[in-house]
Amino acid sequence: MRSHIKHRFFFFGASMANNNQYVLVIMLFLDLCLIYGLSSAVGEDGTGTSSQKMVNVGVILDLDSPVGKTAQRCISMAVLDFYARNPNYRTKLNLTVKDSRNDVVSAASAAVELLRNEEVQAILGPQTSNEAKFVASLGEKAQIPIISFSVTSPSLTPTLNRFFIRTALDDSCQLKAITSIVQAYGWHEVVVIYEDTEYGNGLVPYIIDALQQIDTRVSYRSVISPSSSPLKILKELNKLRAMQTRVFLVHMTPSFGSQLFVLAKDAGMMSEEYAWIITDGLSSVLDPMEGKVIDSMEGVVGVRPYVPMSTALDDFKMRWKQKQTHSKISIFGLWAYDTVWALAKAVELVELQANYSSALKKNDIGKSTGGILSQIGVSKTGPRLLQTLLSTKFEGLSGRIRLIDQQFQPAAFEIFNVIRRRERVIGYWTPNKESFHDLVQSSMLTNYSSNSIAMDDHGEFFVRKPVWPGNTSTPPKGWAIPITGKKLRIGVPAITANSFDEFMKVEWFPNTNEPKSFSGFSYDVFVAALERMPLALPHKFIPFTNGSSREGAGTYDDLLHQIKLNAS
Repeated sequence: MRSHIKHRFFFFGASMANNNQYVLVIMLFLDLCLIYGLSSAVGEDGTGTSSQKMVNVGVILDLDSPVGKTAQRCISMAVLDFYARNPNYRTKLNLTVKDSRNDVVSAASAAVELLRNEEVQAILGPQTSNEAKFVASLGEKAQIPIISFSVTSPSLTPTLNRFFIRTALDDSCQLKAITSIVQAYGWHEVVVIYEDTEYGNGLVPYIIDALQQIDTRVSYRSVISPSSSPLKILKELNKLRAMQTRVFLVHMTPSFGSQLFVLAKDAGMMSEEYAWIITDGLSSVLDPMEGKVIDSMEGVVGVRPYVPMSTALDDFKMRWKQKQTHSKISIFGLWAYDTVWALAKAVELVELQANYSSALKKNDIGKSTGGILSQIGVSKTGPRLLQTLLSTKFEGLSGRIRLIDQQFQPAAFEIFNVIRRRERVIGYWTPNKESFHDLVQSSMLTNYSSNSIAMDDHGEFFVRKPVWPGNTSTPPKGWAIPITGKKLRIGVPAITANSFDEFMKVEWFPNTNEPKSFSGFSYDVFVAALERMPLALPHKFIPFTNGSSREGAGTYDDLLHQIKLNAS
Protein backbone atom coordinates (compact mmCIF):
# COMPACT_ATOMS: atom_id res chain seq x y z
CA MET A 1 0.00 0.00 0.00
CA ARG A 2 2.87 2.39 0.75
CA SER A 3 4.31 1.84 -2.76
CA HIS A 4 0.91 2.47 -4.30
CA ILE A 5 0.53 5.75 -2.42
CA LYS A 6 4.01 6.87 -3.42
CA HIS A 7 3.45 6.29 -7.14
CA ARG A 8 0.08 8.01 -7.09
CA PHE A 9 1.64 11.02 -5.37
CA PHE A 10 4.35 11.43 -8.03
CA PHE A 11 1.88 10.84 -10.85
CA PHE A 12 -0.33 13.65 -9.67
CA GLY A 13 2.65 15.83 -8.81
CA ALA A 14 4.06 15.53 -12.35
CA SER A 15 0.78 16.55 -13.95
CA MET A 16 0.09 19.63 -11.78
CA ALA A 17 -0.63 22.79 -13.78
CA ASN A 18 -1.20 25.35 -11.01
CA ASN A 19 -1.11 25.93 -7.26
CA ASN A 20 -4.70 24.84 -6.74
CA GLN A 21 -3.90 21.45 -8.19
CA TYR A 22 -0.85 21.24 -5.94
CA VAL A 23 -2.92 21.91 -2.82
CA LEU A 24 -5.51 19.34 -3.92
CA VAL A 25 -2.85 16.66 -4.38
CA ILE A 26 -1.29 17.35 -0.98
CA MET A 27 -4.69 17.09 0.74
CA LEU A 28 -5.39 13.82 -1.05
CA PHE A 29 -2.03 12.47 0.03
CA LEU A 30 -2.62 13.43 3.67
CA ASP A 31 -6.05 11.80 3.65
CA LEU A 32 -4.56 8.57 2.32
CA CYS A 33 -1.83 8.65 4.95
CA LEU A 34 -4.38 9.22 7.71
CA ILE A 35 -6.51 6.31 6.52
CA TYR A 36 -3.45 4.07 6.35
CA GLY A 37 -2.22 5.17 9.76
CA LEU A 38 -5.53 4.57 11.48
CA SER A 39 -5.98 1.18 9.89
CA SER A 40 -2.64 0.04 11.25
CA ALA A 41 -2.85 1.83 14.64
CA VAL A 42 -6.37 0.99 15.81
CA GLY A 43 -7.58 -2.52 16.50
CA GLU A 44 -10.98 -3.81 15.56
CA ASP A 45 -12.42 -2.84 18.97
CA GLY A 46 -10.93 0.65 18.77
CA THR A 47 -9.06 0.21 22.06
CA GLY A 48 -5.48 0.42 20.91
CA THR A 49 -2.94 -0.63 18.35
CA SER A 50 -3.14 -4.08 16.89
CA SER A 51 0.43 -4.66 18.00
CA GLN A 52 -0.37 -3.95 21.68
CA LYS A 53 -0.31 -6.98 23.93
CA MET A 54 -3.41 -7.09 26.14
CA VAL A 55 -2.60 -7.96 29.76
CA ASN A 56 -5.56 -9.30 31.72
CA VAL A 57 -6.17 -7.64 35.09
CA GLY A 58 -9.02 -8.36 37.49
CA VAL A 59 -10.88 -5.78 39.57
CA ILE A 60 -12.93 -6.76 42.65
CA LEU A 61 -15.17 -4.02 44.10
CA ASP A 62 -18.35 -3.66 46.08
CA LEU A 63 -20.22 -1.87 43.32
CA ASP A 64 -23.09 -0.82 45.59
CA SER A 65 -20.85 1.06 48.05
CA PRO A 66 -19.79 4.72 47.66
CA VAL A 67 -16.12 3.70 47.62
CA GLY A 68 -16.76 1.00 45.01
CA LYS A 69 -18.74 3.27 42.72
CA THR A 70 -16.13 6.02 42.94
CA ALA A 71 -13.25 3.59 42.43
CA GLN A 72 -14.83 1.99 39.36
CA ARG A 73 -15.21 5.37 37.69
CA CYS A 74 -11.67 6.44 38.63
CA ILE A 75 -10.19 3.19 37.32
CA SER A 76 -11.95 3.65 33.97
CA MET A 77 -10.71 7.24 33.71
CA ALA A 78 -7.19 6.14 34.66
CA VAL A 79 -7.01 3.60 31.81
CA LEU A 80 -8.22 6.15 29.26
CA ASP A 81 -5.89 8.88 30.53
CA PHE A 82 -2.83 6.65 30.75
CA TYR A 83 -2.93 5.29 27.23
CA ALA A 84 -3.88 8.68 25.80
CA ARG A 85 -0.69 9.97 27.44
CA ASN A 86 1.34 6.91 26.36
CA PRO A 87 0.03 5.88 22.90
CA ASN A 88 3.25 4.08 21.96
CA TYR A 89 3.15 1.52 24.77
CA ARG A 90 3.46 -2.09 23.65
CA THR A 91 1.12 -3.34 26.39
CA LYS A 92 -2.39 -2.41 27.50
CA LEU A 93 -4.38 -3.37 30.58
CA ASN A 94 -7.52 -5.36 29.85
CA LEU A 95 -9.74 -5.00 32.92
CA THR A 96 -12.46 -7.41 34.07
CA VAL A 97 -14.60 -6.07 36.94
CA LYS A 98 -16.30 -8.35 39.47
CA ASP A 99 -18.77 -7.37 42.20
CA SER A 100 -17.90 -8.63 45.70
CA ARG A 101 -21.27 -7.51 47.14
CA ASN A 102 -19.44 -6.73 50.40
CA ASP A 103 -19.16 -10.45 51.06
CA VAL A 104 -16.04 -12.52 51.72
CA VAL A 105 -17.34 -15.58 49.88
CA SER A 106 -18.36 -13.53 46.83
CA ALA A 107 -14.97 -11.81 46.76
CA ALA A 108 -13.14 -15.14 46.99
CA SER A 109 -15.34 -16.67 44.30
CA ALA A 110 -14.69 -13.67 42.04
CA ALA A 111 -10.93 -14.03 42.55
CA VAL A 112 -11.01 -17.74 41.69
CA GLU A 113 -13.03 -17.03 38.56
CA LEU A 114 -10.61 -14.31 37.47
CA LEU A 115 -7.63 -16.58 37.98
CA ARG A 116 -9.12 -19.67 36.32
CA ASN A 117 -11.14 -18.22 33.45
CA GLU A 118 -9.54 -14.84 32.73
CA GLU A 119 -5.96 -15.82 33.64
CA VAL A 120 -5.37 -12.37 35.12
CA GLN A 121 -1.85 -11.24 35.90
CA ALA A 122 -2.90 -8.95 38.77
CA ILE A 123 -6.01 -8.15 40.81
CA LEU A 124 -7.02 -4.67 41.98
CA GLY A 125 -8.94 -4.89 45.24
CA PRO A 126 -10.82 -6.17 47.07
CA GLN A 127 -12.14 -3.38 49.28
CA THR A 128 -12.27 -4.79 52.81
CA SER A 129 -9.72 -6.47 55.07
CA ASN A 130 -11.80 -9.62 55.50
CA GLU A 131 -12.03 -10.05 51.74
CA ALA A 132 -8.39 -9.18 51.16
CA LYS A 133 -7.08 -11.80 53.57
CA PHE A 134 -8.38 -14.70 51.50
CA VAL A 135 -7.75 -13.11 48.11
CA ALA A 136 -4.15 -12.36 49.15
CA SER A 137 -3.63 -16.06 49.85
CA LEU A 138 -4.91 -16.84 46.34
CA GLY A 139 -2.45 -14.32 44.95
CA GLU A 140 0.33 -16.11 46.79
CA LYS A 141 -0.77 -19.41 45.26
CA ALA A 142 -0.96 -17.99 41.72
CA GLN A 143 2.09 -15.74 42.30
CA ILE A 144 0.34 -12.62 41.01
CA PRO A 145 0.15 -9.20 42.76
CA ILE A 146 -3.02 -8.44 44.75
CA ILE A 147 -3.15 -4.64 44.93
CA SER A 148 -5.65 -2.98 47.27
CA PHE A 149 -6.15 0.79 47.38
CA SER A 150 -8.79 0.65 50.16
CA VAL A 151 -7.66 -1.96 52.71
CA THR A 152 -6.17 0.12 55.53
CA SER A 153 -6.35 -2.16 58.58
CA PRO A 154 -2.88 -2.69 60.11
CA SER A 155 -3.88 -6.25 61.00
CA LEU A 156 -3.34 -7.18 57.34
CA THR A 157 0.41 -6.74 56.98
CA PRO A 158 1.81 -6.71 53.42
CA THR A 159 5.20 -7.87 54.65
CA LEU A 160 3.58 -11.17 55.77
CA ASN A 161 1.84 -11.60 52.40
CA ARG A 162 4.52 -11.60 49.71
CA PHE A 163 2.19 -10.82 46.78
CA PHE A 164 -0.09 -8.34 48.60
CA ILE A 165 0.49 -4.63 47.96
CA ARG A 166 -1.32 -1.82 49.77
CA THR A 167 -1.56 1.29 47.58
CA ALA A 168 -3.13 3.09 50.52
CA LEU A 169 -2.03 4.24 53.96
CA ASP A 170 -2.01 1.92 56.93
CA ASP A 171 -4.57 3.21 59.47
CA SER A 172 -1.91 3.36 62.17
CA CYS A 173 -0.10 6.11 60.22
CA GLN A 174 -2.70 8.66 61.30
CA LEU A 175 -2.51 8.02 65.04
CA LYS A 176 0.22 10.54 65.81
CA ALA A 177 -1.83 13.21 64.06
CA ILE A 178 -4.82 12.23 66.22
CA THR A 179 -2.84 12.17 69.46
CA SER A 180 -1.46 15.60 68.62
CA ILE A 181 -5.05 16.89 68.80
CA VAL A 182 -5.72 15.13 72.11
CA GLN A 183 -2.45 16.42 73.55
CA ALA A 184 -3.06 19.96 72.30
CA TYR A 185 -6.18 20.35 74.43
CA GLY A 186 -4.90 18.48 77.47
CA TRP A 187 -7.45 15.67 77.41
CA HIS A 188 -6.44 12.74 79.60
CA GLU A 189 -9.30 10.33 78.95
CA VAL A 190 -10.83 9.20 75.65
CA VAL A 191 -13.69 6.86 74.77
CA VAL A 192 -13.02 4.85 71.60
CA ILE A 193 -16.10 3.96 69.51
CA TYR A 194 -15.50 1.42 66.75
CA GLU A 195 -17.33 -1.18 64.72
CA ASP A 196 -17.03 -4.88 65.45
CA THR A 197 -15.33 -5.82 62.17
CA GLU A 198 -11.82 -6.60 61.03
CA TYR A 199 -11.51 -2.95 60.01
CA GLY A 200 -12.65 -1.66 63.40
CA ASN A 201 -10.89 -4.13 65.71
CA GLY A 202 -7.59 -4.03 63.83
CA LEU A 203 -6.71 -0.48 64.85
CA VAL A 204 -7.80 -0.48 68.51
CA PRO A 205 -4.55 -1.90 70.02
CA TYR A 206 -2.58 0.73 68.12
CA ILE A 207 -4.92 3.49 69.37
CA ILE A 208 -4.43 2.44 72.99
CA ASP A 209 -0.64 2.33 72.63
CA ALA A 210 -0.52 5.73 70.90
CA LEU A 211 -2.64 7.38 73.63
CA GLN A 212 -0.59 5.80 76.40
CA GLN A 213 2.50 7.44 74.95
CA ILE A 214 0.95 10.86 75.71
CA ASP A 215 -0.34 9.77 79.15
CA THR A 216 -3.95 9.54 78.00
CA ARG A 217 -6.16 6.68 79.10
CA VAL A 218 -8.87 4.93 77.11
CA SER A 219 -11.60 5.03 79.76
CA TYR A 220 -14.00 2.87 77.77
CA ARG A 221 -14.10 0.92 74.50
CA SER A 222 -17.50 0.97 72.82
CA VAL A 223 -17.65 -1.73 70.19
CA ILE A 224 -20.83 -1.79 68.09
CA SER A 225 -21.85 -4.47 65.62
CA PRO A 226 -22.75 -3.20 62.13
CA SER A 227 -25.93 -5.30 62.38
CA SER A 228 -27.09 -3.40 65.48
CA SER A 229 -30.50 -1.78 65.26
CA PRO A 230 -30.82 2.02 65.72
CA LEU A 231 -32.47 1.36 69.09
CA LYS A 232 -29.51 -0.71 70.28
CA ILE A 233 -27.02 1.93 69.11
CA LEU A 234 -29.02 4.65 70.85
CA LYS A 235 -28.96 2.58 74.05
CA GLU A 236 -25.17 2.38 73.83
CA LEU A 237 -24.93 6.13 73.25
CA ASN A 238 -27.07 6.83 76.33
CA LYS A 239 -24.68 4.63 78.29
CA LEU A 240 -21.77 6.77 77.07
CA ARG A 241 -23.72 9.92 77.91
CA ALA A 242 -23.95 8.80 81.54
CA MET A 243 -20.15 8.61 81.80
CA GLN A 244 -17.82 11.43 82.75
CA THR A 245 -15.57 11.31 79.67
CA ARG A 246 -16.64 13.71 76.93
CA VAL A 247 -13.96 13.02 74.27
CA PHE A 248 -14.94 10.39 71.69
CA LEU A 249 -12.71 8.91 69.00
CA VAL A 250 -14.75 7.22 66.25
CA HIS A 251 -13.23 4.60 63.94
CA MET A 252 -15.91 3.37 61.55
CA THR A 253 -16.68 2.94 57.89
CA PRO A 254 -18.71 5.73 56.23
CA SER A 255 -22.02 3.86 56.09
CA PHE A 256 -21.95 2.88 59.77
CA GLY A 257 -20.34 6.07 61.06
CA SER A 258 -22.92 8.29 59.39
CA GLN A 259 -25.69 6.37 61.15
CA LEU A 260 -23.92 6.79 64.49
CA PHE A 261 -23.71 10.58 64.27
CA VAL A 262 -27.37 10.99 63.36
CA LEU A 263 -28.28 9.00 66.47
CA ALA A 264 -25.70 10.87 68.61
CA LYS A 265 -27.41 14.13 67.73
CA ASP A 266 -30.79 12.65 68.66
CA ALA A 267 -29.25 11.63 72.02
CA GLY A 268 -28.13 15.21 72.70
CA MET A 269 -24.44 14.38 72.44
CA MET A 270 -23.58 16.87 69.69
CA SER A 271 -23.75 19.78 72.11
CA GLU A 272 -21.39 21.80 74.31
CA GLU A 273 -18.84 19.93 76.45
CA TYR A 274 -18.54 17.14 73.85
CA ALA A 275 -15.52 16.58 71.58
CA TRP A 276 -15.70 14.19 68.62
CA ILE A 277 -12.69 13.05 66.57
CA ILE A 278 -12.99 10.82 63.50
CA THR A 279 -10.34 8.73 61.76
CA ASP A 280 -9.64 9.00 58.05
CA GLY A 281 -11.79 5.99 57.14
CA LEU A 282 -14.83 8.14 57.78
CA SER A 283 -13.39 11.58 57.15
CA SER A 284 -11.99 10.75 53.71
CA VAL A 285 -15.48 10.34 52.26
CA LEU A 286 -17.39 13.10 54.05
CA ASP A 287 -18.16 15.00 50.84
CA PRO A 288 -20.54 12.44 49.33
CA MET A 289 -22.60 12.22 52.53
CA GLU A 290 -26.17 13.45 52.53
CA GLY A 291 -27.20 16.68 54.22
CA LYS A 292 -28.79 15.06 57.28
CA VAL A 293 -25.54 13.31 58.15
CA ILE A 294 -23.36 16.39 57.70
CA ASP A 295 -25.78 18.43 59.81
CA SER A 296 -25.42 15.94 62.64
CA MET A 297 -21.60 16.17 62.51
CA GLU A 298 -21.37 19.90 63.23
CA GLY A 299 -18.24 20.55 65.32
CA VAL A 300 -16.52 17.23 64.56
CA VAL A 301 -12.73 17.27 64.11
CA GLY A 302 -11.10 14.76 61.77
CA VAL A 303 -7.83 13.81 60.10
CA ARG A 304 -7.22 12.61 56.56
CA PRO A 305 -4.24 12.29 54.19
CA TYR A 306 -3.12 15.57 52.68
CA VAL A 307 -3.38 15.70 48.88
CA PRO A 308 -1.13 18.37 47.33
CA MET A 309 -2.66 20.57 44.67
CA SER A 310 -1.48 20.07 41.09
CA THR A 311 -2.51 20.92 37.55
CA ALA A 312 -3.26 17.26 36.85
CA LEU A 313 -5.52 17.04 39.92
CA ASP A 314 -7.37 20.23 38.97
CA ASP A 315 -7.94 18.88 35.46
CA PHE A 316 -9.14 15.55 36.84
CA LYS A 317 -11.58 17.23 39.23
CA MET A 318 -12.98 19.36 36.43
CA ARG A 319 -13.62 16.31 34.25
CA TRP A 320 -15.06 14.45 37.23
CA LYS A 321 -17.60 17.20 37.90
CA GLN A 322 -18.66 17.19 34.27
CA LYS A 323 -19.66 13.53 34.49
CA GLN A 324 -20.52 13.17 38.18
CA THR A 325 -23.20 15.56 39.36
CA HIS A 326 -23.99 14.12 42.79
CA SER A 327 -20.69 12.88 44.17
CA LYS A 328 -17.23 14.24 44.88
CA ILE A 329 -13.92 12.50 44.53
CA SER A 330 -12.44 10.79 47.61
CA ILE A 331 -8.90 9.80 48.53
CA PHE A 332 -9.76 6.17 47.76
CA GLY A 333 -10.71 7.19 44.23
CA LEU A 334 -7.40 9.00 43.78
CA TRP A 335 -5.51 5.99 45.11
CA ALA A 336 -7.42 3.75 42.68
CA TYR A 337 -6.48 6.07 39.80
CA ASP A 338 -2.80 6.13 40.77
CA THR A 339 -2.79 2.35 41.25
CA VAL A 340 -3.83 1.82 37.63
CA TRP A 341 -1.02 4.11 36.44
CA ALA A 342 1.53 2.28 38.59
CA LEU A 343 0.38 -1.09 37.28
CA ALA A 344 0.34 0.05 33.65
CA LYS A 345 3.90 1.39 33.99
CA ALA A 346 5.09 -1.82 35.62
CA VAL A 347 3.46 -4.05 32.97
CA GLU A 348 5.20 -2.11 30.21
CA LEU A 349 8.57 -2.31 31.95
CA VAL A 350 8.22 -6.08 32.34
CA GLU A 351 7.46 -6.36 28.61
CA LEU A 352 10.54 -4.32 27.74
CA GLN A 353 12.80 -6.29 30.07
CA ALA A 354 11.72 -9.76 28.91
CA ASN A 355 9.17 -11.48 26.75
CA TYR A 356 5.94 -11.07 28.69
CA SER A 357 3.86 -14.17 29.19
CA SER A 358 0.17 -13.53 29.78
CA ALA A 359 -0.66 -17.16 30.42
CA LEU A 360 -0.89 -18.99 33.71
CA LYS A 361 0.78 -22.37 33.85
CA LYS A 362 -2.02 -24.76 34.70
CA ASN A 363 -1.82 -27.54 37.23
CA ASP A 364 -2.71 -31.06 36.16
CA ILE A 365 -6.44 -31.04 36.85
CA GLY A 366 -6.86 -34.71 36.13
CA LYS A 367 -4.43 -35.72 38.85
CA SER A 368 -5.50 -33.02 41.28
CA THR A 369 -7.17 -33.92 44.52
CA GLY A 370 -7.21 -30.42 45.96
CA GLY A 371 -10.54 -29.30 44.55
CA ILE A 372 -11.21 -26.06 42.73
CA LEU A 373 -8.23 -24.19 44.22
CA SER A 374 -5.84 -26.71 42.72
CA GLN A 375 -7.04 -25.65 39.28
CA ILE A 376 -5.52 -22.19 39.67
CA GLY A 377 -2.46 -21.73 37.51
CA VAL A 378 0.85 -20.13 38.40
CA SER A 379 1.98 -16.95 36.67
CA LYS A 380 5.34 -17.06 34.93
CA THR A 381 5.89 -13.32 35.10
CA GLY A 382 4.03 -12.48 38.33
CA PRO A 383 7.14 -12.31 40.54
CA ARG A 384 8.88 -10.01 38.05
CA LEU A 385 5.77 -7.81 37.85
CA LEU A 386 5.66 -7.66 41.65
CA GLN A 387 9.27 -6.48 41.93
CA THR A 388 8.75 -3.91 39.18
CA LEU A 389 5.67 -2.54 40.93
CA LEU A 390 7.54 -2.19 44.21
CA SER A 391 10.21 -0.04 42.55
CA THR A 392 7.77 2.21 40.63
CA LYS A 393 7.91 5.92 41.51
CA PHE A 394 6.04 8.84 39.98
CA GLU A 395 3.92 11.88 40.79
CA GLY A 396 0.29 10.80 40.97
CA LEU A 397 -2.95 12.62 41.63
CA SER A 398 -2.70 11.78 45.34
CA GLY A 399 0.92 12.93 45.59
CA ARG A 400 4.29 11.24 45.39
CA ILE A 401 3.79 7.52 44.66
CA ARG A 402 6.36 5.24 46.23
CA LEU A 403 6.12 1.89 47.97
CA ILE A 404 8.15 0.94 51.03
CA ASP A 405 7.50 -2.43 52.68
CA GLN A 406 4.85 -3.02 49.99
CA GLN A 407 2.66 -0.07 50.97
CA PHE A 408 2.32 3.69 50.57
CA GLN A 409 4.18 5.89 53.03
CA PRO A 410 2.57 8.87 54.81
CA ALA A 411 3.59 12.36 53.76
CA ALA A 412 1.23 14.63 55.68
CA PHE A 413 -2.23 14.74 57.21
CA GLU A 414 -4.63 17.64 57.26
CA ILE A 415 -6.74 18.30 60.34
CA PHE A 416 -10.18 19.69 59.57
CA ASN A 417 -13.35 20.82 61.30
CA VAL A 418 -16.94 20.25 60.13
CA ILE A 419 -18.72 23.60 60.27
CA ARG A 420 -21.85 24.73 58.45
CA ARG A 421 -21.99 21.55 56.36
CA ARG A 422 -18.46 22.10 55.08
CA GLU A 423 -14.99 20.92 56.07
CA ARG A 424 -12.58 23.68 57.02
CA VAL A 425 -8.90 22.78 57.29
CA ILE A 426 -7.56 23.96 60.66
CA GLY A 427 -4.03 22.55 60.60
CA TYR A 428 -1.51 20.06 59.26
CA TRP A 429 0.65 17.28 60.66
CA THR A 430 3.74 15.73 59.11
CA PRO A 431 6.08 13.02 60.39
CA ASN A 432 8.98 15.48 60.43
CA LYS A 433 7.13 18.47 61.89
CA GLU A 434 4.58 17.49 64.48
CA SER A 435 3.54 21.11 64.88
CA PHE A 436 -0.17 20.99 65.60
CA HIS A 437 0.19 20.91 69.39
CA ASP A 438 2.60 23.85 69.49
CA LEU A 439 0.47 25.91 67.15
CA VAL A 440 -2.70 25.30 69.14
CA GLN A 441 -0.93 26.42 72.28
CA SER A 442 0.37 29.48 70.42
CA SER A 443 -3.07 30.39 69.17
CA MET A 444 -4.54 30.02 72.66
CA LEU A 445 -1.86 32.12 74.30
CA THR A 446 -2.06 34.92 71.75
CA ASN A 447 -5.87 34.89 71.83
CA TYR A 448 -6.37 34.41 68.11
CA SER A 449 -9.92 34.66 66.84
CA SER A 450 -11.62 31.62 65.34
CA ASN A 451 -10.73 32.84 61.84
CA SER A 452 -7.10 33.73 62.50
CA ILE A 453 -4.07 31.85 61.24
CA ALA A 454 -0.88 31.06 63.14
CA MET A 455 2.15 30.42 60.93
CA ASP A 456 5.42 28.80 61.84
CA ASP A 457 8.78 30.36 60.92
CA HIS A 458 8.70 28.90 57.42
CA GLY A 459 5.02 29.56 56.75
CA GLU A 460 4.37 25.87 56.14
CA PHE A 461 1.76 25.15 58.78
CA PHE A 462 -1.15 26.93 60.34
CA VAL A 463 -3.91 26.32 62.83
CA ARG A 464 -7.35 27.77 63.24
CA LYS A 465 -9.46 27.38 66.34
CA PRO A 466 -12.11 24.72 65.75
CA VAL A 467 -15.79 25.33 66.26
CA TRP A 468 -16.91 22.61 68.64
CA PRO A 469 -20.34 20.96 69.01
CA GLY A 470 -22.84 23.47 70.31
CA ASN A 471 -21.35 26.16 68.03
CA THR A 472 -18.74 27.26 70.55
CA SER A 473 -15.07 28.10 70.11
CA THR A 474 -14.29 27.19 73.73
CA PRO A 475 -12.50 23.82 73.77
CA PRO A 476 -14.33 21.11 75.73
CA LYS A 477 -12.76 20.31 79.07
CA GLY A 478 -12.90 16.64 78.23
CA TRP A 479 -15.10 15.46 81.07
CA ALA A 480 -18.15 16.51 83.06
CA ILE A 481 -20.44 15.23 85.78
CA PRO A 482 -23.26 13.35 84.08
CA ILE A 483 -26.65 15.05 84.32
CA THR A 484 -28.52 12.87 86.80
CA GLY A 485 -30.61 15.47 88.68
CA LYS A 486 -28.44 15.12 91.79
CA LYS A 487 -26.09 17.68 93.29
CA LEU A 488 -22.97 17.30 95.42
CA ARG A 489 -24.01 18.00 99.02
CA ILE A 490 -21.43 20.02 100.94
CA GLY A 491 -21.69 20.19 104.70
CA VAL A 492 -21.07 23.64 106.26
CA PRO A 493 -20.76 24.23 110.03
CA ALA A 494 -23.31 26.81 111.16
CA ILE A 495 -21.11 29.35 112.93
CA THR A 496 -22.42 30.75 116.21
CA ALA A 497 -22.34 34.36 117.29
CA ASN A 498 -19.18 33.70 119.28
CA SER A 499 -17.35 32.25 116.24
CA PHE A 500 -15.27 33.98 113.56
CA ASP A 501 -17.74 34.73 110.78
CA GLU A 502 -14.84 36.15 108.69
CA PHE A 503 -14.09 32.51 107.82
CA MET A 504 -17.64 31.22 107.35
CA LYS A 505 -20.90 33.06 107.75
CA VAL A 506 -24.40 31.73 107.14
CA GLU A 507 -27.34 34.10 106.78
CA TRP A 508 -30.87 32.73 107.14
CA PHE A 509 -34.29 33.65 105.84
CA PRO A 510 -36.47 35.08 108.65
CA ASN A 511 -38.85 32.61 110.33
CA THR A 512 -37.51 29.64 108.33
CA ASN A 513 -34.77 27.10 108.65
CA GLU A 514 -33.53 27.73 105.09
CA PRO A 515 -30.10 29.33 104.51
CA LYS A 516 -30.16 32.61 102.60
CA SER A 517 -26.48 33.10 101.72
CA PHE A 518 -22.94 32.00 102.52
CA SER A 519 -19.82 34.14 102.80
CA GLY A 520 -16.41 34.29 104.38
CA PHE A 521 -12.80 33.45 103.53
CA SER A 522 -13.24 29.64 103.59
CA TYR A 523 -16.32 29.89 101.39
CA ASP A 524 -14.55 32.13 98.87
CA VAL A 525 -11.54 29.79 98.63
CA PHE A 526 -13.79 26.76 98.13
CA VAL A 527 -15.85 28.43 95.38
CA ALA A 528 -12.69 29.62 93.60
CA ALA A 529 -11.36 26.05 93.64
CA LEU A 530 -14.61 24.77 92.12
CA GLU A 531 -14.37 27.29 89.32
CA ARG A 532 -10.85 26.11 88.48
CA MET A 533 -11.90 22.49 88.15
CA PRO A 534 -12.03 21.10 84.56
CA LEU A 535 -15.68 20.10 84.91
CA ALA A 536 -19.07 21.40 85.92
CA LEU A 537 -19.87 20.36 89.50
CA PRO A 538 -23.49 20.92 90.57
CA HIS A 539 -23.48 21.40 94.33
CA LYS A 540 -25.50 22.52 97.35
CA PHE A 541 -24.26 23.90 100.69
CA ILE A 542 -26.01 22.41 103.72
CA PRO A 543 -25.47 24.08 107.15
CA PHE A 544 -24.94 21.64 109.98
CA THR A 545 -26.62 22.50 113.29
CA ASN A 546 -26.73 20.61 116.56
CA GLY A 547 -30.43 20.40 117.21
CA SER A 548 -33.33 22.43 115.87
CA SER A 549 -31.81 25.83 116.60
CA ARG A 550 -29.96 27.27 113.64
CA GLU A 551 -27.57 28.97 116.05
CA GLY A 552 -26.62 25.70 117.68
CA ALA A 553 -23.61 24.64 115.66
CA GLY A 554 -22.36 21.12 115.90
CA THR A 555 -18.71 20.21 116.16
CA TYR A 556 -16.59 19.15 113.22
CA ASP A 557 -16.49 15.64 114.65
CA ASP A 558 -20.28 15.57 114.67
CA LEU A 559 -20.36 16.79 111.08
CA LEU A 560 -17.91 14.14 109.90
CA HIS A 561 -19.91 11.49 111.74
CA GLN A 562 -23.07 12.54 109.92
CA ILE A 563 -21.25 12.27 106.59
CA LYS A 564 -20.19 8.76 107.51
CA LEU A 565 -23.80 7.92 108.28
CA ASN A 566 -24.86 9.51 104.96
CA ALA A 567 -27.33 11.61 106.92
CA SER A 568 -29.73 13.86 105.06
